[in-house]
Amino acid sequence: MTGPATKTGRCLCGAVAYAYDGPENWMAHCHCESCRRATSAAFTSYFGVPDGKWRWTGAAPQTYASSDGVVRSFCANCGSQMAYQADRYAGEIHFFAASLDDQKHYTPTVHVHSDEQVDWITLGDDLKRK
Repeated sequence: MTGPATKTGRCLCGAVAYAYDGPENWMAHCHCESCRRATSAAFTSYFGVPDGKWRWTGAAPQTYASSDGVVRSFCANCGSQMAYQADRYAGEIHFFAASLDDQKHYTPTVHVHSDEQVDWITLGDDLKRK
């Protein structure tokens, strides 16, 4: 069931899909080495959704325990990274912003782990850096 506040996303091939209701907890760009290596990108963009407000609507993703207390979800068919969950962020899931079907609502407010940013990226925004 979807309502007016329902937002959706999917992987490249469309097999793994999700939906969530209500507002996001936060929206950010992450520069940590772990996220960079998991995505093969200079940084990645996430948003947090409270548990109980999201659901998988397609095939369930595969998971990989990338470090102690961290699980990354991805499509077994196309390999798209879909989500991040960590014990230290109990009660929420972090979805990759690029997986959203409608990008117009994604508005990040901060860069996190900026101390791990790669040297060859020059950021041109005024977002707070942590």
